[in-house]
Amino acid sequence: MIIKLAVLLPFLMAALIPLVHKHIKREHIGWFVLAVPIVLFIIISSFIPKIADGNTYIHTLEWIPSLGINFTTYLDGLSMIFGLLITGVGSLVILYSNFYLSAKELLHHFYCYLLLFMGAMLGVVFSDNVLVLYTFWELTSVSSFLLIAFWHHRKASRAGARKAMVITVSGGVAMLVGFLMLYAITGTFSIRELVAQVDTIQQHDLFIPALICILLGAFTKSAQFPFHIWLPDAMEAPTPVSAYLHSATMVKAGIYLVARMTPIFGGAETWFWTITVVGVITLFWGSFNAVRQNDLKALLAYSTISQLGLIMSLLGVGSIALAFEFDEAATPIFTLAGFTALFHLINHSTFKGALFMMVGIVDHEVGTRDLRRLGGLLPFMPLTFSIALIGSFAMAGLPPFNGFLSKEMFFTAMLSLQEANVFSIGSMATWIPVVAWLASVFTFVYCMIIIFKTFFGTYHPERLDKEAHEPPFGMLISPFILVALVVLIFFFPNVLVHYILTPAMASVYPTLPLQEITPYVSWWHGFNLELFMTLGVIVLGIILYKTKRYWSYVYTFIQPRNSFNALYEWVITTTEDGSQRLTNKYMNGYLVHYFTYIYIIFVGIIGGYFVLSGAFRFDPSNDATVETFELMVVCIVAIAAVALLFSKSRLTSVFLNGVIGYGVAFFFIVFRAPDLALTQLVVESVTTALFLVSFKYLPDIKPEIASAAQKWRNGIIAVSVGSLVTFIGLTIINYEKFEPISRYFEDSYELAGGKNIVNAILGDFRAFDTMLEVVVLFIAGLGVYTLIKLRNRKEASDVEDK
Repeated sequence: MIIKLAVLLPFLMAALIPLVHKHIKREHIGWFVLAVPIVLFIIISSFIPKIADGNTYIHTLEWIPSLGINFTTYLDGLSMIFGLLITGVGSLVILYSNFYLSAKELLHHFYCYLLLFMGAMLGVVFSDNVLVLYTFWELTSVSSFLLIAFWHHRKASRAGARKAMVITVSGGVAMLVGFLMLYAITGTFSIRELVAQVDTIQQHDLFIPALICILLGAFTKSAQFPFHIWLPDAMEAPTPVSAYLHSATMVKAGIYLVARMTPIFGGAETWFWTITVVGVITLFWGSFNAVRQNDLKALLAYSTISQLGLIMSLLGVGSIALAFEFDEAATPIFTLAGFTALFHLINHSTFKGALFMMVGIVDHEVGTRDLRRLGGLLPFMPLTFSIALIGSFAMAGLPPFNGFLSKEMFFTAMLSLQEANVFSIGSMATWIPVVAWLASVFTFVYCMIIIFKTFFGTYHPERLDKEAHEPPFGMLISPFILVALVVLIFFFPNVLVHYILTPAMASVYPTLPLQEITPYVSWWHGFNLELFMTLGVIVLGIILYKTKRYWSYVYTFIQPRNSFNALYEWVITTTEDGSQRLTNKYMNGYLVHYFTYIYIIFVGIIGGYFVLSGAFRFDPSNDATVETFELMVVCIVAIAAVALLFSKSRLTSVFLNGVIGYGVAFFFIVFRAPDLALTQLVVESVTTALFLVSFKYLPDIKPEIASAAQKWRNGIIAVSVGSLVTFIGLTIINYEKFEPISRYFEDSYELAGGKNIVNAILGDFRAFDTMLEVVVLFIAGLGVYTLIKLRNRKEASDVEDK
């Protein structure tokens, strides 16, 4: 229950901020918000010893039990890692934001968005029901959109937010389709129950389609190639947002999804090849493009893409362990990849979060992130340099920092592919480690760029907006805590292994013995191939860094017009232009044309289907006798409808329209539907009164100039629609293939406690529909109220100006 409250607490605080921010000084609101992630971090941390002992915690709150949709929270080793990252890094980011953001900003908006995102991420990692997970998943996209576009006066911020939302939401929809396929296979939305039915899932025809759809969701969220293009543009967000969303949390949601789904899809050849190949390509492409960047945040964005590819490829390689039964000699070799993925996940969050904060400090204090303007900052910013040095060396995989441990294990995992005798790996076992090694070389190069281009060289104060100096001490606290963790993890890695990583391994590999698959982490393994690969990375990396001006021309071969960004822009532009042209063709301001389009499509699709399928059935022998007075009313309504077409007086038109409405109401009375009759009478009376009241505001009636062909066309459409509706009604009366749904609603008193069927349908059977209709009206009312208020303010302002 406490985990469910932990998920809801950020939402409650986000709802509270608009109510209390006026009573709190603007510069203090961040301290008010900081209590939320700290409390949540303490709560989740209290479960560490229990989770390490192999316990898990489940709590269910029924939501829509008839559909199998319940808010079920599940705390195990895997969700605990992400919960600690979300709340721990979130605490440091909010602390950093208190000193980074100006009091002139709309801080109550910023922290409200940040809390929404935090709650959504906690909902993703703690949800056991995949539909609830999807709900939170899309909420992360919405809240990240608001955070990326926080400086909405900038065009680049708005464009980056839109790109991030379009790509991640599109992948999320594909993921939803995959979840629905899993439900079609198993009949459950619970992840735990899906894992229990893994054999059924893997033998089903929908296995591969579900796998691909779910991976689309994971790849788009975690910026995997070729969906990586949204992450660099998202760097337009404030630096605290980048440090939180794009290094430790949002981009890790896809990683979480792959790790959580590994027990279901792991061991499948398609799962292994797709994740491994996409991950390795992303690893190389991100590191290769990071070297060419001149903006420090853009460089870190591509480095994040690269590191996410590294983690993703490790999860792909680690899935091999589920392809065969446990082997005491072979299985630990392959599960090492999965372990390394989780280990590097934590390491990356520490050093990358520190680096983003370092870049924010540089930008905040000197006014630029452009490497072409930076240089020589070491004498002026030695503390900031220390953060950059530790974070960069950790990312480059150098000792004594945590990145060295996971990078060595990464090399070991990639080399282990040569020992895998599954999936016909063959030559792939050679080129995958080679590509991974080359990517590590470029990683080393861009880490050197961060250090030497920013802090060494010649200091040019005339290129900077501000004179270089250290930031306020408060801005250094968060990155120093992160770099301290970078060093501590290197010297005491097995504390992390025992309490955090081992329980997570149990979630990824639930059928394997933990004591056999969890390695002992050591910073020295002797003179092995992995060590020589690291030495090769350092040597070749230094050479490439020193000679960059001689080989950087290779980047000119990649023209902007041939990039994935250009493809995205072309798709967006083409779609918008095409939709605008199509819209302009039918949205021409003539109501008669709109009805023509609607009715033609209705007759064509519905009528065509009924004709082709032979669904029309007429058997008037059992129909009730039509009384004379009923025929008279029909004739009256028909005559009034036809006469309305030829009316040249507005008063006559209103009168004939009322005759039609009251005639229909008469039929409701005859057929014993008093509620509908009363509604119809009220609507007709009010409509007629409104018409009469508004006469003086209406333009004069102008006879429509229509050709004979247009009149015949309109007449044919009218007769076709009326005939089709009549025929469908007659068919339904005589259709006996399925039981009429009316029989279900006849039991309204027993099912809903309502004696009036219509009221029971509106209030109970379709209560959600009715509720949403009320919500729509409420939102429309808020919009009208807001417009009126804004207009009044503008008028008051105009008066003051005069």
